[in-house]
Amino acid sequence: MYAIIEDSGHQFKVEEGQELQIDYRDLSAGQEIRFERVLAYRDEQGLQIGHPYLSSVCVRAEVLGPVIGPKIVIRKFKRRKNYRRKIGHRQLYTRIRIAKIELKPPSA
Repeated sequence: MYAIIEDSGHQFKVEEGQELQIDYRDLSAGQEIRFERVLAYRDEQGLQIGHPYLSSVCVRAEVLGPVIGPKIVIRKFKRRKNYRRKIGHRQLYTRIRIAKIELKPPSA
C-alpha cells in the first residue's frame, strides 16, 4: 500500500513507516502533520487516481525534527578579470516519518 502526495511543489511516493525530508517547517519533534493533497493511492483493491486530488485519503506523519541538507558550493569566475567568488549553502529540511495512510469514510 502506498500513496503519492504533493507538498510544496514536490511529489513523494510514501509508504507507512517511511522516513523522508520535506521543505522546512517550524514544527517541533513529535508533532503531527497531515497531507491532504493525495494524488494517487494504491492498495489490495487497486489504484485510485485523483482529479487532481483524492478527497477520501489522508496521510498522517510524525515530525522527527529539522535536518540540514548537503553543502552546495557556488563558484563565480570571470576570466582575465581576477574575479573569483566561492559561496556555500546548506538547505534546511524537516525530517518526517509516515505514520498512517488513512481512508476517510465516503460522505453521503
